[in-house]
Amino acid sequence: MLSRIWSEEEARAIFVAWDTLGVDTYRNRLWPPYQGGRVFEAEIVEQLNLLPDLCRAFGCGVGKAAGYEADDIMASAAVAEVAGGGSAYLFTTDRDAYQLVCDEITVLAPQRGTRELLRIGPRQVVERMGVLPMQVPDFKALSGDSSDKIPGVRGIGPKAASSLLLRHGTLDQVVEMWGDTPDSQLALMFREVVTMHLDVPVVLPEGAPDWVGGAGALREIGAVGLAERMEALGTS
Repeated sequence: MLSRIWSEEEARAIFVAWDTLGVDTYRNRLWPPYQGGRVFEAEIVEQLNLLPDLCRAFGCGVGKAAGYEADDIMASAAVAEVAGGGSAYLFTTDRDAYQLVCDEITVLAPQRGTRELLRIGPRQVVERMGVLPMQVPDFKALSGDSSDKIPGVRGIGPKAASSLLLRHGTLDQVVEMWGDTPDSQLALMFREVVTMHLDVPVVLPEGAPDWVGGAGALREIGAVGLAERMEALGTS
């Protein structure tokens, strides 16, 4: 899938970000139930631990840092690319990434049952969530996110959250209206949980993937058929 996206989108380079499983992040310290209940089979963990080095063999940029999620690393890489005068595609199904969307950053989301990718720009964020990209952390803080075990503020669902932000602009203005209440404190803490960090040190790749070099690494782990397909990309 990644090689197909590379071929179709004519990207400058590929950067892959990884979680560090088994290590809590600042989000867990703020809200201990965050992403609670996720269990990974030992075989999956073993495979995941092989993949960063495999990506390096392909010449991809690789980001992995204890205490940070892949989201933070991906966000930092995208912002660094834009700061250097480029643009970025974020290949993810996680709507947290919508907070990064702008003219230079687009989310590409795979869809089940089709090869077509959803392209999420600023307009699509508004259509899907009812708020601007910059308001996404405020929206999620108010309405919650069940996939991450974030309940949001009691009694406020997506429609109410978008309505509040439409009227008041920011969560700060909403909590100023509420005053110093438990709901205000909770909402501000949830916003900190869902806001991606943009300052994780990253090293961006210099250029195109080394498909032939990566094919050699695939052969070493027994993925011969995939290695042949990747090698063909490097020789075409």
